[in-house]
Amino acid sequence: MQTDLLARYDAEMRRDPPLTQGLEATRVGGRVRLSGPYNCIVYSDLSEADAEAQVAAEVAHLRATGGALEWKVHGHDRPGDLPRILERHGFVPEPKETLLVRALDESLLGRPADLGLSIRTVATAGDIDDFLRAVEAAFGHPFRHDAAQLLADISAGVASAHVAYVDGAPVAAGRLEMPPGRSFAGLYTGGVAPAYRGRGLYRALVQSRAREAAARGYGYVITEALETSRPILEKLGFAPLTTVQGWVLEAPAGEG
Repeated sequence: MQTDLLARYDAEMRRDPPLTQGLEATRVGGRVRLSGPYNCIVYSDLSEADAEAQVAAEVAHLRATGGALEWKVHGHDRPGDLPRILERHGFVPEPKETLLVRALDESLLGRPADLGLSIRTVATAGDIDDFLRAVEAAFGHPFRHDAAQLLADISAGVASAHVAYVDGAPVAAGRLEMPPGRSFAGLYTGGVAPAYRGRGLYRALVQSRAREAAARGYGYVITEALETSRPILEKLGFAPLTTVQGWVLEAPAGEG
């Protein structure tokens, strides 16, 4: 079952990645590159014989155009030593995460006990301020993505943002990505302000987003979890598919 799901994930989310406004997908060699507001290799399937040359070609392309590139390496990607090749070419690793998946069924979608909170979805530019406040309170730094792009994706119906309030204050938040025509909706940016942890808010946000995904016809939710959140998600029935690690390279335009 997990092998079938992983194959479906690769086919739907990596080899034919969903595109939001401004993003383009380029297929070259054994890799798929997203370009636009950010640059990312979302899929690669390289042979041991040509992996070094493929990475070098991608580095040359980046240095000609400038900017930053993230290469998403999944645990089952070939060749097995791809991380070491990326490291030799100057890529810097981000923390390794686990890709978790959960079927959308009633055992997840039921509403939790009253926690003295309300959860609202972002609908307007004014609402986004509460989302940004909650994210910064949860993670200790500002939202690392483009808030205007998130609001555009919300307006287009391909994303939503959920904010949890306690006594009227935004103290937790999470995003839901809903790519059209796919089996998987994505849970991202889920976090709770330190003073409010241990009260079930994280679980409530997962369930709130899962209910929306189910109502929109998705069969599964996925998320990339650090070790801090993985135990909570596994208690909710999420299971690992593979690992995910971003490798990032920055290059000024014309460097090469």
